[in-house]
Formats: sequence, structure tokens, C-alpha cells
Amino acid sequence: MDFLTSLNFWLWVAAGVLALLYLMAGGMKATQPIDKLAAQMKWPADYPRLTRFFGVSEVLGAIGLIVPLATGILPWLTPLAAICLVVVQVLAAGFHVMRKELQIVPANLVLLALAAFVAWGRWGLFGA
Repeated sequence: MDFLTSLNFWLWVAAGVLALLYLMAGGMKATQPIDKLAAQMKWPADYPRLTRFFGVSEVLGAIGLIVPLATGILPWLTPLAAICLVVVQVLAAGFHVMRKELQIVPANLVLLALAAFVAWGRWGLFGA
């Protein structure tokens, strides 16, 4: 397997893992009652609109990681979605640091790194 084929494989794996995680987490934030979310996480009760905004953003980001490249329709949206998810994780990490919820920040950094890898890899390879 040559380098580009291997890179393409790992980019699809990373995008698939991110898409599944963001669909689950974002779908939950976008659709579950705030009081139910607040029982699992501390912050949704304090910021219900922000919770919904990030939930919808995460679902759209998950779709954007897979659908454009898989269909060949506007494949430049895939690295753009990955860049937007990097921004989401930078904001999330800062938010959790501000709230002194430091135990969550490592997960933010892992998601950020995966999204950055997809953004970097897909920026020049759109359909490789």
C-alpha cells in the first residue's frame, strides 16, 4: 500500500470515528430535554441555548465530514467541516477550563487532534 492510499484509509477511519461521536453527542445535545442533559453534564442547565447550538453544530459537522467527500458533491466541504469541528473543540476546551471542568479537556484535545488530522489530510486530497 502506497503512502496516499494508506493516508486516505486513515483519514476515512478518523472521519468515521469523529462522525459517529459527533452524531451521538450532538444528537443528544440537540434533541434531549435540558434537564435530562443536566443530569449527565453540569453545564447544559446553565446554557440551554448554547447546548442546542453546539448539538446542531456537531450533527452538521458529522454530516459534513462524510457526505460531501463520499458523494463527490462539493468535496471541499469535508475539510471545512473538519476545520469547524477544530474550532468547536478549541471553544469547548476553553469553556471547560473556564468552568474548572479539567477532566473533560483531554477528550476535547483528542477530538481536536482527530479533526485537525482530517482537515490537514483532506485539504489537499479532496477525494484521494
